[in-house]
Amino acid sequence: MNTLNTLALALALLLLTGLTEKAMTKNLESATFGAGCFWCVEAVFSELKGVHSVVSGYSGGHDPDPDYREVCSGESGHAEVCQITYDPGVITFGELLEVFWQTHDPTTLNRQGADRGTQYRSVIFYHDAEQQRQATEYKKRLDASGAFNDPIVTEISPYTDFYKAEPYHQDYYANNSQQGYCQFVIVPKLEKFRKVFAEKLK
Repeated sequence: MNTLNTLALALALLLLTGLTEKAMTKNLESATFGAGCFWCVEAVFSELKGVHSVVSGYSGGHDPDPDYREVCSGESGHAEVCQITYDPGVITFGELLEVFWQTHDPTTLNRQGADRGTQYRSVIFYHDAEQQRQATEYKKRLDASGAFNDPIVTEISPYTDFYKAEPYHQDYYANNSQQGYCQFVIVPKLEKFRKVFAEKLK
């Protein structure tokens, strides 16, 4: 095979790869959840089949491009959230909601365990009318079922902006599993999650 043919083949493969990646990306959807510390949320959702990426960040506030310090002050209005990119052909938004509500306490206002403040609120930022419908109906059914002793206070609001958190927050549990918070908070949560959702894990 001469040089021109080799080059043509290489270009064709690159084009095919690009088209395949575009086709895969086109079928992916996004969900944005806040359920306390985003380190916990990221650790949980990263293990689900059909989830392509989980990015920690900030949403729902009034300050543009906030940093961690501003969000922790509670003055930015933002919540710690994770933006989940998933394949709805493998895992549905309804299944993500199931994991969301079973892996944190949606009845405590602006608090998860020892983490307190509006930045730790339970929140679903819906990306379209169908996500809004599913989240609202699921919340109503859970409340009516008596699954929780107290009313669910999860906020359901339209998605507006998402600001990616600082690099050291990304893949936090994967990179810092021996850290104290990870051992005492994330590990027990993951152990329970893995037992309940074993069939949905990667």
